[in-house]
Amino acid sequence: MFQGRIRKTAIAVAAAGALAVTSACGSGFDDGATTQQSSGPAALQVLIGSSGEAETKAVNDAAAKWATATGNTATVTPAQDLSQQLGQAFAGDSPPDVFYVDASRFADYASVGALEPYGDKLANKGDFYDSLKQTFTYDGKFYCAPKDFSTLALQVNTDLWTKAGLTDADLPTTWEQLQTAAEKIKAKGLTPLVVGDTRDRIGAFLVQAGGWLISTDGKQATADSPENLQALTYFQGLQKKGLAVFPKQVDAGWGGEAFGKGKAVMTIEGNWIKGAMANDFPNVKYTVHELPAGPKGKGTLSFTNCWGISAKSKFKDQAIKFVEAMTSVDQQLAYAKAFGVMPSLKTAKDGYAQQFPADGPFVTGADYAHGPVNAPKMDSVLSDFDTQLQKLATGDPKAVLERVQKNVAAALGS
Repeated sequence: MFQGRIRKTAIAVAAAGALAVTSACGSGFDDGATTQQSSGPAALQVLIGSSGEAETKAVNDAAAKWATATGNTATVTPAQDLSQQLGQAFAGDSPPDVFYVDASRFADYASVGALEPYGDKLANKGDFYDSLKQTFTYDGKFYCAPKDFSTLALQVNTDLWTKAGLTDADLPTTWEQLQTAAEKIKAKGLTPLVVGDTRDRIGAFLVQAGGWLISTDGKQATADSPENLQALTYFQGLQKKGLAVFPKQVDAGWGGEAFGKGKAVMTIEGNWIKGAMANDFPNVKYTVHELPAGPKGKGTLSFTNCWGISAKSKFKDQAIKFVEAMTSVDQQLAYAKAFGVMPSLKTAKDGYAQQFPADGPFVTGADYAHGPVNAPKMDSVLSDFDTQLQKLATGDPKAVLERVQKNVAAALGS
């Protein structure tokens, strides 16, 4: 799930380090060796990064159902620290057959041959959202099935919106309208917008301006583009006028907390905010809307995992069948009901919308969402970018982007 995206947390890098060492030592995954495949009943080992008991139970139930129907077995293990445990398993040459792969870690695994590129073998390969398929494509190969996803949207506190003298006609659909509404809110003595202080939130403005940090093929750094400069300059303008603040500026840990406590009229978060609002702030009334469009149109960010299959699994064929079962329309809708994720299949969109009509803006965002930076060795680069964004209000957007450009290019070796 995407809990690590909600609050600012340290990202474990053990997996990437272990994989890099394994590959560098000449005993890596992409070394020409062929793992002997088993055609008999499979005993799949499945490692998941569970969001909690509800997800663990749902995956266990689905795995047991598949095993009963096929004559195989599938043992599901919820990881305490998925990145660390995967790194240790790969380094010890004993990886699980199937495992969750976070989009932000995907390229690290794919680049050293740890993943089986099975995507094009899936019977339902054409049903996944194109933006999600692109997220799990490396060197032109579609590697793994997107498990589910979330996108960012705009949340509006309806009581505070009304208190500021605004109506539905003022709901912003463009950058200009967002600024106009924010100015009216600030004039009433309220904080207009709280936004998380990392690229996982501010990056949406880059997409809306037509920019991003890296080219679509993952080969070239594109951070110092005019589009990105326009985006950061716009966001900095909101900050300087007091129209947008970071959570820590209103004594909150993340945007959802600030929003729930009424410290801002609007925030930008993913659909995980539903659970937090229901649990922690059940009396707050709010609506959800697509993010305002920028100069180049609509844009948002997607957060997703895929079902990775180890390149060294002895049960690749059976593992692919397992993934197909886990990503069927019915199963994805069951997961959605069980622990709140959105299906990665286009044909599940209508069924999901019927079950969760208020989530329409999140689902619609899948059509134009942008995934994370799709290249290996980017952890330190992106962490540094986050640090620069946290100082953006008093910084130089052009200098920030030039620094990121240099760092991304160095990581890519270009």
